[in-house]
Amino acid sequence: MTELTRTVRIGSSHGLHARPAKLFAQAAKESGVPVTIAKGASKPANAASILAVIALGIDHGDEVTLRAEGEGAETVLDDLAAFLSTDHDESA
Repeated sequence: MTELTRTVRIGSSHGLHARPAKLFAQAAKESGVPVTIAKGASKPANAASILAVIALGIDHGDEVTLRAEGEGAETVLDDLAAFLSTDHDESA
């Protein structure tokens, strides 16, 4: 099976802090596809783990790489990439 990747620039004006990180991790978990997220050259973290996502220290404008493989991975990556590129702090 082929591993797919997406590189995304973070849209939330305060980065992936608690609330958007929780929503992102929840979406990754509910996708049913194993997804990792990495910032720059950092070690990829489990995207379904809120603690792992927050530990990456992802700020507004940072580029992250999402990786997934399995059935439906392309759709999952598209959805998660769209989530990350949106500013979730505007509606807070």
